[in-house]
Amino acid sequence: MADRHDAKYSYEEFLEIIRTLRGENGCPWDKVQTHESLRPCMMEEAAELLASIRIYNQTGNSENMREELGDVLLQVVMHAQIASEEGLFGMEDVVDEVSRKMVRRHPHVFGSESADTPDEVLTNWEEIKKEEKKDKEWIKSPLREIPGELPALTRAAKVLKKIDKLYEKGSSYEQDVDALQKAVDALRECEPQAYSKEIERIMADALISLSDIARICKISQEQVLTDRIDDMIDKYDGKADKE
Repeated sequence: MADRHDAKYSYEEFLEIIRTLRGENGCPWDKVQTHESLRPCMMEEAAELLASIRIYNQTGNSENMREELGDVLLQVVMHAQIASEEGLFGMEDVVDEVSRKMVRRHPHVFGSESADTPDEVLTNWEEIKKEEKKDKEWIKSPLREIPGELPALTRAAKVLKKIDKLYEKGSSYEQDVDALQKAVDALRECEPQAYSKEIERIMADALISLSDIARICKISQEQVLTDRIDDMIDKYDGKADKE
């Protein structure tokens, strides 16, 4: 199937391209990929998509976002094709599954229930999700349902939120600030030149307190830290340019 400029490829043609790449006379690299080997690719493509959204917000140019969405879709279709070869499921099953989920989790749109605010929608979503997950044998507990593959800051916020919701043991903003202050005071007593488990423990306590403050304030830790890092890069790049 040669590249062409006269017409756009269809979704079905894209699926056929991936099947061909994985086929007997396909690409040597694509043919040997597995679900496991493609894990880093999905992480990288997801990060590049997020970067493309930032670029779009900054420039108004959507070209990179269109490309990166395609790369994420490529990863989805590759996994579905591998699963099909393994006799597990195909892309049509993936589409059917997510379609049923969207209908099921939006009873205020596709059913007779009502939800007038985004908060009500999220509350209903979580209740429906909880009902869906209760008989899944791979979910050992509500807290272990949160993927360990998430970035630690994101995972911390989700775990803390679920602890507060399920067990009503969440800390208050004031308690978190006090705990953070204790961690800072403890760090002052440590020797920075000597790595120790004690410094590691104190830092972990400080990060957990910060994560809970972010949860309470509904702040994305990953985003604010990313923005702060970008500010630092801009600051020092500016210094380098002047020098």
